Amino acid sequence: MEVNLVAEGLKFMMLGMGIVFLFLTLMIFSMNVMSKIIHRYFPEPQAAESGKSAPAAADKLKKVAAIAAAIHHHNTK
Repeated sequence: MEVNLVAEGLKFMMLGMGIVFLFLTLMIFSMNVMSKIIHRYFPEPQAAESGKSAPAAADKLKKVAAIAAAIHHHNTK
């Protein structure tokens, strides 16, 4: 019984490539299904209204002031 190593190698290569292709196909399919489920049950929030930007800017200024005060307090110790 003679074993052709090249034929055996090609057989295992095709088997491995087939398994990887099948796995990637299943992974893409499952990711698409999960994406559709997530978008259906957890939709993205709507864009912020223009009137809400002013409080966000005020919050940023308060945070900057608090950080500056903390740095000043730390440096004066």
